[in-house]
Amino acid sequence: MAKSNIYTRTGDGITTSIIGGERIPKYSLRLEAYGTVDELSSFIGNLVADDAVIDQQRIELIKVQNMLFNIGGYLATPPAIRHKEVPGLSQDNILEMEGWIDVMDEQLPKLNNFIIPGGCKASAKANMARTVCRRAERRILQLAAEEEINILVIAYINRLSDYLFVIGRYLNKFADYEEIYWQKPENL
Repeated sequence: MAKSNIYTRTGDGITTSIIGGERIPKYSLRLEAYGTVDELSSFIGNLVADDAVIDQQRIELIKVQNMLFNIGGYLATPPAIRHKEVPGLSQDNILEMEGWIDVMDEQLPKLNNFIIPGGCKASAKANMARTVCRRAERRILQLAAEEEINILVIAYINRLSDYLFVIGRYLNKFADYEEIYWQKPENL
């Protein structure tokens, strides 16, 4: 019986191989950065699978997942051998996402208070993805403190967290769920 090519057995220790063949510790900042981007894509996939997500949002979210795969590959590549540009990522992608945000946001009530995550299940999934997105952003910024990271990566991830926040609000509105507002303590 032939061995599956799914497992290599080379990662059974504390290191893993990255693009270019270099081995790095599994707890390295590089792995944390692109691993968190991968985790984010999985959380977005969970949102995509929710029946409350309309077709246009599903198209947008799958487009985001594809871009996250490109960003993950970029982050997994050591600076000495990677291109300065992320394949497929340009300022136009960020502007496109801002357009998606604007379309949804203009249909939402004005935001006057902090919102507690929750409401319908799809909104809760969007907010979970948003918090993972913020963690991915922090990990990427930590890596950027050690090596040059294309600024579009940071901008894209930052805008994506905004998109996930707005889609969470949008999903609640169209599922007829009231937003849950933070109750500010009187002594604050």
